[in-house]
Amino acid sequence: MPNQTLPPFLMTSDAGSFARHTIVERKPQILRQVIADNGYSPKVNAALDTFRDEIASQPMQPLSEPATDVIFWNTELSHFTGRTWLEVPWYFAETYFYRKLLEVTGYFQPGERQGRDPFEKQKLRQIESDIQKLAIEWEELSALEAGTRFEALLHSCLWGNRADLSNFTVKEKGRGGLAAHEERHLILIDHTEAIRELLSSGAIRIDFICDNVGSDLLFDLALTDFLLEQGWVGKIHLNLKNQPFFVSDAMPKDVMLTIELLKKSPEAAIQDWGRRLERNLAAGHLVLETDPFWTTCLMFRQMPEHLRQSLAHSKVVLIKGDVNYRRLLDDRAWPHTTRMEDICSYFPARFVTLRTLKGEIMVGLEPGQAEEIQAEDPTWLINGKRGVIQLVIPQESN
Repeated sequence: MPNQTLPPFLMTSDAGSFARHTIVERKPQILRQVIADNGYSPKVNAALDTFRDEIASQPMQPLSEPATDVIFWNTELSHFTGRTWLEVPWYFAETYFYRKLLEVTGYFQPGERQGRDPFEKQKLRQIESDIQKLAIEWEELSALEAGTRFEALLHSCLWGNRADLSNFTVKEKGRGGLAAHEERHLILIDHTEAIRELLSSGAIRIDFICDNVGSDLLFDLALTDFLLEQGWVGKIHLNLKNQPFFVSDAMPKDVMLTIELLKKSPEAAIQDWGRRLERNLAAGHLVLETDPFWTTCLMFRQMPEHLRQSLAHSKVVLIKGDVNYRRLLDDRAWPHTTRMEDICSYFPARFVTLRTLKGEIMVGLEPGQAEEIQAEDPTWLINGKRGVIQLVIPQESN
């Protein structure tokens, strides 16, 4: 935004903040779970314990392994030389944590641990559990009229993101997804009808910038299946993570695993859904994409030109989750009444944010709205109770 002083980044040094809590409480808990799940050697477990000690009280240490991205990360870290994990921008601390975890566990190095996802077991448990839950509701969903089914799926794409495996603070309230229609009043910005009109008028291509495995990804795949089967969209690109990130973020292998598990479901209708997804993959109607950008500390404003050009071909980009929302807004503490269109004029296409609130950042509200919610619910920004379904048309993509 030209000619305007930018608000500060969300910082891990902010006393009493959720950002600080994620480093002090969540990250050590994630490391303990990684140790419990993976059966690593005593040497690796000791290195994970050393990493936990560094997070607790020591300056952030550079990467030391031979890997293609080490120069990038160490250059970014050099801006914070000598600082501890509680003295840096929140998003940098979080992303660097996941990259350093991969170094400690040997993800990029030759040997038996190369390419081994330290979150694999957690992801599998989540996927299997959520497929079983969705199977209970699938018949009800399939019987709905097309317009009603679209609304149910779009809202489920929102509420399916309510809790993820990296976030031990958000407490799920209810089952989310299809069971959450009565929670529509908790959607602070709701552009469902405008999005329906945009998509039902036909699109050659749309994109998802995906977030988590489990119910989050399942509802993305359910909406994808609906849009392709209805003929509203010709091709759908899923933009996924290229390596493990934020515990439960979806990679192409997680999509393929999910489709295989759908095909093995005891429910015939779920099997059929899995086979349709498989056919659409083979036919090129469903495309799985990755790019190293998605797992960096860079904001969407810093998106490389080849990604900008690719997304510019999309009629609309569905951007999932809290972290992606933060990246849209540079992870800065904007006033709650700031227009997202003004901040995100850089984005190469119109987009929809589907985000449950799990971070201390929110824009696009009416004057006084944030204060009213704060008086009613002091933890509204982080407790995952509320969400947004917001269609944004950046000035540059008009």
